[in-house]
Amino acid sequence: MTQAITKDTPSITSTLKALKCKECGTEYELKASHVCELCFGPLEVKYDYSDLRLSVTREKIAAGPNSIWRYRPFLPVATNNVIDVGTGMTPLLRSHRLARRLGLNKLYIKNDAVNMPTLSFKDRVVSVALSRARELGFTTVSCASTGNLANSTAAIAAYAGLDCCVFIPADLEAGKILGSLIYSPTLMAVKGNYDQVNRLCSEVANTHGWGFVNINLRPYYSEGSKTLGFEVAEQLGWELPDHVVAPLASGSLFTKIYKGFQEFVEVGLVPSKDVRFSGAQPEGCSPIAQAFKEGRDFIKPVKPNTIAKSLAIGNPADGVYALELAQKTGGNIESVNDAEIIEGIKLLAETEGIFTETAGGTTIAVLKKLVAAGKIDPDETTVVYITGNGLKTQEAVQGYIGEPLTIDAKLDSFERALERSRTLDRLEWQQVLI
Repeated sequence: MTQAITKDTPSITSTLKALKCKECGTEYELKASHVCELCFGPLEVKYDYSDLRLSVTREKIAAGPNSIWRYRPFLPVATNNVIDVGTGMTPLLRSHRLARRLGLNKLYIKNDAVNMPTLSFKDRVVSVALSRARELGFTTVSCASTGNLANSTAAIAAYAGLDCCVFIPADLEAGKILGSLIYSPTLMAVKGNYDQVNRLCSEVANTHGWGFVNINLRPYYSEGSKTLGFEVAEQLGWELPDHVVAPLASGSLFTKIYKGFQEFVEVGLVPSKDVRFSGAQPEGCSPIAQAFKEGRDFIKPVKPNTIAKSLAIGNPADGVYALELAQKTGGNIESVNDAEIIEGIKLLAETEGIFTETAGGTTIAVLKKLVAAGKIDPDETTVVYITGNGLKTQEAVQGYIGEPLTIDAKLDSFERALERSRTLDRLEWQQVLI
């Protein structure tokens, strides 16, 4: 299913050089491959930073499209044949009410809950992966997903006219299942957890030769997450933050934000700065957090049991790299239980008007925990990453939020209900104070 790019395809950059093993450094052709043949280490894309340094400027980036493709020289595409559905350039919001609640002075929220087209950061990685898949000649694309990735792959494949078959655990939230089916892919709901789904998909990829965005196309796919680093640096006025707090599933997002920062430093777009990286996991699936707390340099796989299904990867592919990043930057990796995750969702909604899914609730709850433990300086410029929309995981908060006050279409019925509501509010605040 793969083919070389033809000579008459217009090249846009010479900066895309090779695939390189993160462990032994062996280099490979830029094809659909993700594992080193010598040491079985993961492959990632290598660029020519000397060329980037000469050709890329802040002005050229700012003049580009209002999407991730303004950073195209830093992304693993070799032609003009990119898939741009408006993904990226999501808001970086200066927090006021949440910051005051937590006692922070410079808190920013990177809100990918409003990303296009499917309301999660996965739209970034899929836009890149499918652009590269099309260059390599794939006509059928696929993924192993905990929900958001399936939504993105199905939507962007539909836009690009590619055949699509996606795989998910059978017990996902209804919103995420519907959010894939609406685009008419073939949807395989597997009886098992994500790690079992992923193993099956590896077999399918080898058997059918499809382009799996997070398996044989993974080196290209993962590069899309760098744009979350690029955008934050640009939106902060071409400066890096002091501290990042982000969710951890496979660990790839975490490490690629760091790579994005480092690439901007490498080519002279931002001044060098030490940035602390802290990660968030649910207690019911926290293999990276457990390794961090125990001072280990390896990850012990776990069996997921958490409401945060989008983070429920028990054997994270990039877990050891996320662990190393937190350790070397002076960051932390923390976990929170399901009740704290729900409270995190509610806290972000009631202070900043952002309804996030369980991954975001996990991240906000960990942010709160880190502040309480004195692990975030109140004067640090801290960026917390919200990666998905709460409309996808409504089941998580059902039964934990209020209910509508049903009234008659009469003024006195309204007044009685309003007084009851105010009385309940006063009682709730008294309980908080106690």
